Amino acid sequence: MKKIASLLCLAAVFACNNPKADTNTKPESTATSANEKLVKQYFEHFNNHDWQKMAAMYAEPADFKDPSLGPGIVKQTRKQIADKYTELQEVLTDVHDSVVQVYPSGEKNIIVEFVSTGTAPDGSKFELPICTVFTIENGLIVKDFTYYDNFEE
Repeated sequence: MKKIASLLCLAAVFACNNPKADTNTKPESTATSANEKLVKQYFEHFNNHDWQKMAAMYAEPADFKDPSLGPGIVKQTRKQIADKYTELQEVLTDVHDSVVQVYPSGEKNIIVEFVSTGTAPDGSKFELPICTVFTIENGLIVKDFTYYDNFEE
């Protein structure tokens, strides 16, 4: 179950509402809207299990902070990202992320609270709450810092 939980943390995928821009929009609000749109697309790719398209949304390489990758910050290439999610799907064929809330934070960061669900190989269902902080620069995800409870009972 710990491996499943670790693999799930890689499943940081986003969906959110993109507010319509108006003529009084500040530049920061425009950047935030673009970042929210990017995150929404990210979660669509995730839930469609389109790992290549999802991986293409990252800078080459990108920084990850994720318990499944070990302590500290780990750099991952697009190929490594796609390979990890492909492996996740082999174990959890119906993995799906449901966004609870999106929290824009400044011009570059989007915090996403979501729940990852699916069926383990033994047939048991799981539900894992996750929070990911994405840092976006020039339309690409440069940092993906994911947090979840990986405590095993």
